[in-house]
Amino acid sequence: MPEYGTYVFTIVAINKDGNRSEKTTVTATPEKEDAPPTYTILENSLPIADPHVLYHNEKYYAYGTRVEGFEVYVSEDLKHWIRNSILALNPSNSWGTKWFWAPEVYYIESKNKFYMFYSADEHINVATATSPAGPFVQEVKSPIVSDEKGIDTSLFIDDDGTPYLYYVRFTDGNVIWVAEMNDDLLSIKTETLTRCITASEPWERVQAKVAEGPSVFKEGDTYYMIYSANHYESHDYAVGYATSDSPVGPWEKYSGNPVLRRDNPAADGLVGTGHGAQFKVKDGSYKYIYHAHASASSIHPRTSFINDLEISEDGVLSIVGKPIRPVVARLQ
Repeated sequence: MPEYGTYVFTIVAINKDGNRSEKTTVTATPEKEDAPPTYTILENSLPIADPHVLYHNEKYYAYGTRVEGFEVYVSEDLKHWIRNSILALNPSNSWGTKWFWAPEVYYIESKNKFYMFYSADEHINVATATSPAGPFVQEVKSPIVSDEKGIDTSLFIDDDGTPYLYYVRFTDGNVIWVAEMNDDLLSIKTETLTRCITASEPWERVQAKVAEGPSVFKEGDTYYMIYSANHYESHDYAVGYATSDSPVGPWEKYSGNPVLRRDNPAADGLVGTGHGAQFKVKDGSYKYIYHAHASASSIHPRTSFINDLEISEDGVLSIVGKPIRPVVARLQ
């Protein structure tokens, strides 16, 4: 209806012979707001690791590591997630055959396509689709970099339209690098490869020499890179960030790192917190999705949680508040 109010409808029924009924008048006043949806809870967690969230057309789409290929979960409230019955990426549509890890999906308006960057067989790949739910298809059955292993891809497009791909290379441990992408978003300019983050601080090297899971965004004139450090099996797997005045660095690590670890209030008792990504919600504020261990005594299955992400007036990034503990559900 064009506006809220009381409406009067006059109804006449006509049968197949053209006979008309007497007029019936109905008066109706709709509710001002739709009734909230009701859900049946299927699983008391969101069972993905290395999670990523895309907000598109009033809905949230979550992707992560769990099966061969990638699932997609859809939500309107960040608490209740509905698992799509069809894989977003089926291995048959990918170059890889195993070790499908860390998918991230972006909508590129200029191309009117969705791009999924991910790792398979420890090589970085990209697939495209016309819907955030997929099916995603790798157009060229070859990794982005065919002659070198790599994992944990993340895309950032700067204000001038230049695309950058951040990913982990195995160069003296897990090290985060960046390369400028070609306009097709299917390949990189290898001559632009630049090292960004290595595991050099004590908090980053409690277990293994690992810096991974990069996620880059820009606020004002500052570029932020959120990343994780330590082996993912460690209770001390944790999240830190670095800043730069350029998308290729040099990057300065925050002196107060880590900003999320089992001893931070925002972890709310979780251990093994890390490898997530920031995303904007409907009101324009940021949240951060990440995974944690199943419990203090068991790593698997890793599941995902969501916290608020704030940036202070002086540019300090914080992960705060009690985590949202998502569930898998279906509409009643």
